[in-house]
Amino acid sequence: MSTQHVQRMSRLMAKTLREDPADAETLSHRLLVRAGYVRRSSAGVWTWLPLGKRVLDNVSRIVREEMDAIGAQEVLLPALLPKEPYEVSGRWSEYGDLLFRLKDRKGADYLLGPTHEEIFTLVVKDQCTSYKDLPVMLYQIQTKYRDEARPRSGVLRGREFQMKDSYSFDVSDEGLAESYRLHREAYVRIFERLGLDHRIVSAVSGAMGGSASEEFLAPAAAGEDTFVDCPSCDYAANTEAVTFALTPVNAEHPAIEEVDTPDTPTIETLAAHLGVPASATLKNLLVKVDGEITAVGVPGDREVDLGKLGEHLAPAVVELVTAEDFAGRPDLVRGYVGPQGLDKVPYLADPRVAPGTAWVTGANKPDTHARNVVCGRDFEVDRYLDVVVVEPGDPCPSCGAGLRLDRAIEIGHIFQLGRKYADAFGLDVLGKEGKPVRVTMGSYGIGVSRAVAALAEQTADDRGLCWPAAVAPADVHVVAAGKAVPLALAEEAAAALAAAGHRVLLDDRPGLSPGVKLTDAELIGVPRILVAGRRSGDRVVELQDRAAGTREELPLDEALARLNAPAGQA
Repeated sequence: MSTQHVQRMSRLMAKTLREDPADAETLSHRLLVRAGYVRRSSAGVWTWLPLGKRVLDNVSRIVREEMDAIGAQEVLLPALLPKEPYEVSGRWSEYGDLLFRLKDRKGADYLLGPTHEEIFTLVVKDQCTSYKDLPVMLYQIQTKYRDEARPRSGVLRGREFQMKDSYSFDVSDEGLAESYRLHREAYVRIFERLGLDHRIVSAVSGAMGGSASEEFLAPAAAGEDTFVDCPSCDYAANTEAVTFALTPVNAEHPAIEEVDTPDTPTIETLAAHLGVPASATLKNLLVKVDGEITAVGVPGDREVDLGKLGEHLAPAVVELVTAEDFAGRPDLVRGYVGPQGLDKVPYLADPRVAPGTAWVTGANKPDTHARNVVCGRDFEVDRYLDVVVVEPGDPCPSCGAGLRLDRAIEIGHIFQLGRKYADAFGLDVLGKEGKPVRVTMGSYGIGVSRAVAALAEQTADDRGLCWPAAVAPADVHVVAAGKAVPLALAEEAAAALAAAGHRVLLDDRPGLSPGVKLTDAELIGVPRILVAGRRSGDRVVELQDRAAGTREELPLDEALARLNAPAGQA
């Protein structure tokens, strides 16, 4: 190991705080600010201070090492991108308000890149002309931009963030499957090396397009994603990807019967009026899909997951109808809509509204509902989509056991994109038979700055941050808990550790009490803490393990020997 530089805290730009920032909502937000890792520049935009930059760089290093190990090649694309490629793909409009748009002095349109599928496709089109040039995997670690409406939770959801995005290019679906496998296995190694507890879950591709899609989620209370897992098998999925089997019912039902139901425009009032469970009613939510009014049917005791609906219908824009949308539509009676007779309205439904099931639903007349409205007999479903909000106990699609729900932070996402972007840009290479072959692609992302926040969420305790060794800003935090003699011993220890190849943070700040320094050491969260204090005259120091919470007094030479011992032998 080469000699390392000792970082003196007397010269370190890192001011710790005793109180939580007023706007902090999550544990990682509070601690990264208090420990001097980041500072807010503006809403959703953060400055990485020296300690934070070290952690960010350590995460990036591990990502690079594992990407290089599977044969991926690192490039660096511009963040300032022209409008035209994103118009070709359709994402100039699909991204909507999330896209940062700007004009140059000549009036040409540009954007700040949220992701780079289009530009990577054009790079490969320029560089690769034959099947002999493929497969190829390219990646970059770069700043991305998304104009979040409500940036929050510190670096977890910002408008500017660090991301590793990689792309694979193959001439066959089998080649794509192999590139996907290589990335999937590399991601597992990356997150294991980072020390992140994670789950791999099935996901929907949404606006990204393509077929296979999986998310890597870090369970955490601050997570904005909800996922399900099964206690009886290995099934796990983002709630947007959970499916429910369409099972037609073979049963006889009476004819439709209309019932007077005054002042019952909601499921709750209807169920109470008729004395039936809400699950026996059919809720029909009206939305606009790219401006066209569309009905979505779900059992009355369930809610429509609008995010899930949007993912299924992407890139179409989904909005709730407003009172104005009912004007001029006598076929749509607000609060009393039923699927029977909705000839001019597309009807989507959850698979629970299966053929042969009978429902109480609106009669398309004021103050009137209908009983015995049977799917397949009295109305048809144009398209089935899994759109209900998933609840604990819903059946596992694999084994039928009740599902569990938990919160998590999305730290990675991998897609088999297929030929969506190759089709858009005409990405062909000359095949073995001498004819053009359309290239197929994969897209793979890791939130690098988000991984830092996820690690803070998972590993911090009531005393502060508690970094895994692989990403910590230093290997050992040496604290001079006193003046002349303790400081001299701390200096000696720090120099010896640096000479042995350790990254050392030395708290040599004058004028601070030992208590303040020790509190800061716990807050900063370096894995090992060496304290030169009251027994420095005897050359005895205290060695602390930050994660385990253990501390032991040892002669300095023995403490150094332990710290220098190979991992697992200390």
